[in-house]
Amino acid sequence: MAKPRRVEPVLLVVAVFSRHEAVLNWARERLEDLHGPVGPVSPTFDFHQTTYYEPTMGPGLRKRFLTFERLVPPDTLPDVKLRSNALELELANQDAYPEERPLNLDPGFLSLGKFCLATTKDQQHRLYLRDGIFAEVTLRFQAGTYEPWPWTYADYREEAVRNFLKEARDYYRARLADW
Repeated sequence: MAKPRRVEPVLLVVAVFSRHEAVLNWARERLEDLHGPVGPVSPTFDFHQTTYYEPTMGPGLRKRFLTFERLVPPDTLPDVKLRSNALELELANQDAYPEERPLNLDPGFLSLGKFCLATTKDQQHRLYLRDGIFAEVTLRFQAGTYEPWPWTYADYREEAVRNFLKEARDYYRARLADW
């Protein structure tokens, strides 16, 4: 019988998107308050792959990825998603922006073999974690790069996003060596 082993910590990654630069900056500050210093940050990408969010977030959305220096246990993902949802609601309740939802936060984690996202939506390829939160393996690391699955969102299929996540993986590998 196989015995459970200690699980390695993972690199916390949060995708932050909005059409307002001030909102992206506010989110970074609030996320740093919760998760500690930021590690590598992606360039800001145009979010043009779908219009799904436009009714609540407006047009011209921009997205960036934040990583965090402190590695975390993978089973903290539901807590991170719930706190991220609370931050979105906090900002929306300020009524400082014309949109119903001025901010979207999509937390996930990166390990050497995969990139996972947390979500509140169930689908056939997602596993229930707890407290209404599911997880999916969005990308797998194979042959030196992150590769998509059939269900991978269009923006995560973009080469620039996958390249950033590969750089984040290198950062994670170095942080893991210190662990």
